[in-house]
Amino acid sequence: MNPLFDKKVYIARREALIHKVGTGIILFPGNHDAPMNYPANTYNFRQDSNFLYYFGLAVPSLAALIDIDENRTILFGDDFTIDDIIWVGDQPSISTLAAQVGVTESMPTAKLADYLAKNAHRRIHFTKAYRADTRIELANLLNQDVNQVNSGASVELIKAIVSMRSVKEDIEIEEMEKAANMAYDLHTTVMRHCKAGATEHQLVGMADGVANGQGNGFSFPIILTQHGEIFHNTDHNVALQEGKLLLVDSGVEGLMNYCSDFTRTYPVSGKFTQKQKDIYEIVLRANMEGINLVKAGTPYRDIHFAAAEIVAQGMKDLGLMKGDVKEAVRLGAHALFFPHGLGHQLGLDVHDMEGLGEDYVGYNDKFKRSELFGTANLRMARQLEPGMVMTVEPGIYFIPKLIEMWSNEKRHKDFICYEKLHDYLDFGGIRIEDDVLVTPNGHHILGQAIPKQVSELESIIGTTK
Repeated sequence: MNPLFDKKVYIARREALIHKVGTGIILFPGNHDAPMNYPANTYNFRQDSNFLYYFGLAVPSLAALIDIDENRTILFGDDFTIDDIIWVGDQPSISTLAAQVGVTESMPTAKLADYLAKNAHRRIHFTKAYRADTRIELANLLNQDVNQVNSGASVELIKAIVSMRSVKEDIEIEEMEKAANMAYDLHTTVMRHCKAGATEHQLVGMADGVANGQGNGFSFPIILTQHGEIFHNTDHNVALQEGKLLLVDSGVEGLMNYCSDFTRTYPVSGKFTQKQKDIYEIVLRANMEGINLVKAGTPYRDIHFAAAEIVAQGMKDLGLMKGDVKEAVRLGAHALFFPHGLGHQLGLDVHDMEGLGEDYVGYNDKFKRSELFGTANLRMARQLEPGMVMTVEPGIYFIPKLIEMWSNEKRHKDFICYEKLHDYLDFGGIRIEDDVLVTPNGHHILGQAIPKQVSELESIIGTTK
């Protein structure tokens, strides 16, 4: 089981949630072990993040509820039998686990269905299930169609959770600093071993050793690729080649489940070509200026557009774009090269709370999602608040199929110099990402600074013999 905060933390969080939701029953189904290829061979267990936030227990097959009107909080689960104990050793009882997180009442799992059935006439709040087994469990517990149960998710509960989890407590920030420092070790380990002839798979193994040696493993499947133009490329079965750029997007989940997420891009050879350096410096400017703009009260959408303008201006300076930069960004021409958003919230999830619905997390009544290509992918638009942790991750990518399509359509021909792009079709992509805490007076980059200046990178890449 993972370490726990003091039980007062979980009690206070639940009390705050009760105040925000107001009435009814709040249901928290925990996650179950998931089999890989037969029942006894399971994936590494990961508890639901909302369950972790309010109950802390990283133990499979638990559930909990808060009955606001009856002033009851109950943990549901089954004590281990002797057959279980033979295989995995003696385990704390459910009542003992409950006491560790300030819950005074516990019941066997079977009692949960009975409790909900007796109170079916009352409002039962739950969040959308992102796992099929949880959706089936919810449907059975609530006597609903499994294909329709998610439509009954409580908007009041979702908004309450988002309002709480978006603003990190000091103890959470401490855990995220730890996860960021683990990511420093991960990234610098890969940098030092990056050299032609090694395989991407070998570097992934080294990164995995750091992530599992210091924390709970990767916070998401590592992206380590010489095809940086493929955003979520998780194929690692090639050797490193001279002249290529290696993009490494990875983070570590700490022992208390808080995540980090950093990206660095650098030349396999250890030295940038002039062409690579030109593009890299544009992305680095967008990254650093984006970070400098992070402060409470600023809409993150505005920071995204500021970074997009830096990208567009840089591409114009290289002769790859033309025309008025602000107009190009307003119309979305820059998205040929930068088609994703600048960043997302970070916390117990690497895309924090995304399972609750991205539009609840990154948008609100004031900020609505754009339908414009590229801008529509912005996960976070609303105003920043002290305590939020954001990723700032601009990029420039040369995606051959996208370039071909836009060129054939003559899309944004007044802003894009298509005739100059033929020399970049095999370039790949560059992304630079840091984790940034919004403070009352500005911002703070989490963790030890991972090399990102050209001189820093060229001094560390491939230095391990």
